[in-house]
Amino acid sequence: MIEVIRADITTLAVDAIVNAANESLLGGGGVDGAIHRVAGPELLAACRPLGGCPTGEARITPGFRLPSSWVIHTVGPVWHDGARHEAERLAACYRNSFELALQHGLRSIAFPAISTGVYGYPKRRAATVAMAAMHEYVPRFARIIACCHSAEDLQIYCELLVSD
Repeated sequence: MIEVIRADITTLAVDAIVNAANESLLGGGGVDGAIHRVAGPELLAACRPLGGCPTGEARITPGFRLPSSWVIHTVGPVWHDGARHEAERLAACYRNSFELALQHGLRSIAFPAISTGVYGYPKRRAATVAMAAMHEYVPRFARIIACCHSAEDLQIYCELLVSD
């Protein structure tokens, strides 16, 4: 089942939340910075030995002070013009995050709107990619949450969920 909610992802008590990270995995702005702040310095210490994460891939760490047990870090593509395989790379973020969750026996997962902040991916296009990937994994998870930060994101995700 896919749920669309407007919430602070750092408050969700699920098996894993997904972090829209940068390639260093050492914290940043937006959702990445918020997750690092709430999880505490232990998260940064757990990320350092991972050696970063290429765009489209995913890495996992404990959630530390977060209500979620795990954080899955993925690096979304920077939007250029849509002709540089951005959609495929964004879809890989979702699929690799799901696969990592399955490898760890996780059954509930929450995603932010990956790449739609400073990476500039158009919100509706990103949400379309996200929802398609989420639908692929519905049978394998008890809960899949699209966690929206803004009212605009919530409206887009709700429209896409209803149209499916």
